[in-house]
Amino acid sequence: MRKTDQLLVDIADYILNDAVESEEAYRIAQHVLLDSIGTGLLALRFPECTKLLGPIVPGAFLPGGARVPGTRFELDPVQAAFNIGCMIRWLDYNDTWLAAEWGHPSDNLGSILATADYLSRSRVAEGKAALTVKDVLTAAIKAHEIQGVLALENSLNRVGLDHVLFVKIASTAVVTAMMGGNKEQVVNALSNAWLDGGSLRTYRHSPNTGSRKSWAAGDAASRAVRHALMALNGEMGYATALSAKNWGFQDVLFKGKDLVLGRSLGSYVMENVLFKISFPAEFHAQTAVECSFTLHESVKNRLNEIDRITLTTHQSAIRIIDKNGPLNNPADRDHCLQYMVAIGLMFGTLTAEHYEDETAADPRIDELRSKMAVIEDEQYSKDYLDPDKRSIANAVQIHFKDGTHTEKAVCEYPIGHRRRRSEGLKKVIAKYEANLLTRFPRKKSADIMRLSLDLDRLMETPVHQFMSMFVI
Repeated sequence: MRKTDQLLVDIADYILNDAVESEEAYRIAQHVLLDSIGTGLLALRFPECTKLLGPIVPGAFLPGGARVPGTRFELDPVQAAFNIGCMIRWLDYNDTWLAAEWGHPSDNLGSILATADYLSRSRVAEGKAALTVKDVLTAAIKAHEIQGVLALENSLNRVGLDHVLFVKIASTAVVTAMMGGNKEQVVNALSNAWLDGGSLRTYRHSPNTGSRKSWAAGDAASRAVRHALMALNGEMGYATALSAKNWGFQDVLFKGKDLVLGRSLGSYVMENVLFKISFPAEFHAQTAVECSFTLHESVKNRLNEIDRITLTTHQSAIRIIDKNGPLNNPADRDHCLQYMVAIGLMFGTLTAEHYEDETAADPRIDELRSKMAVIEDEQYSKDYLDPDKRSIANAVQIHFKDGTHTEKAVCEYPIGHRRRRSEGLKKVIAKYEANLLTRFPRKKSADIMRLSLDLDRLMETPVHQFMSMFVI
């Protein structure tokens, strides 16, 4: 009998057997949940997002199914996972994890919320107990951990694959367990998720940067729910989906390298996850944008006097967001270091609207971009990879035509970093409340806030009751 790939077994054992003991992880998971729902609600202001939402076939609603926050949709959990995942990721404004692979672990909430709401409503209809929000937070902690620990040493981007593959893997494991799957069923579902392979990163890079990068996570989340449902229905798995000679994932798509877990699975990722708090921007640029805000008052009336702008950064930022030439759409612009810094220098703020065509038509943006030089600081690159630091350092300095220059604005840790938690978490809540108010009246928003901020009461709340609060 073939021995099952150890990675599949390790993930299944963690999902089914390991309890989450960390109070800090639950506290951060609470903020991740609220931040993700709020970010999803904000995305509903953008027609390019909402055109993708609803049933995949017009009219194919499922009364008693999973709800989509901020809408009246009731859908099967596969399509609901796509909807919620698409909303959360659309504005590039949810949490982030940076390692050998990058990603956004709260993308998994697409599958987790859809599954939890569907299961809870189904159980209540049968006279059984619903899942609670604590079950959602536990699932989120474990999904964060699987995705984030896989990302520590397994670089998908180096082989041209997109990080949402790890969303699909983490969500598949968690959702199969939520549905009551046993170890064999979790392994079977996971093996099929790996056999899907991964989508290519080309939709994140020139010349093909496009809106798929905003719905790719929803696609991964929905695929995970499908694999879970199939496994629960008895679909077989593949013991050596990763390691099979010639035909396994590692040989076909990972250059023959073994996939490894960078550390034992626990709650490390949730405790250290990065929040995007003050503005939507690809995370490697967050500190650069903070620097541009610092310099805004010094340069806002001297833009025509600028001779050159020096952007000092780390290697990963250069690989992902150092862009010259035309930027074709919002998805292109929110992954351009120079564009984001230019907006910060000009306006002293950065919102999702700044990536739209109306703002991008301002000729001052490309003029500033043309004056920018991006250079690597090797120490920044080392500190980025240092597990005790995990900095995301950037610096910006402006040189004027008269020979003068600004200070060199330096920021090592963005406001969403663990080292700035006391400052950051308060702003996460403020961001959540502001996002609620884009969709709901003040009284309803206040009711949601009262429950959301009471962690003990929130964790005891049945999921279907919690989700009902976000029906428009």
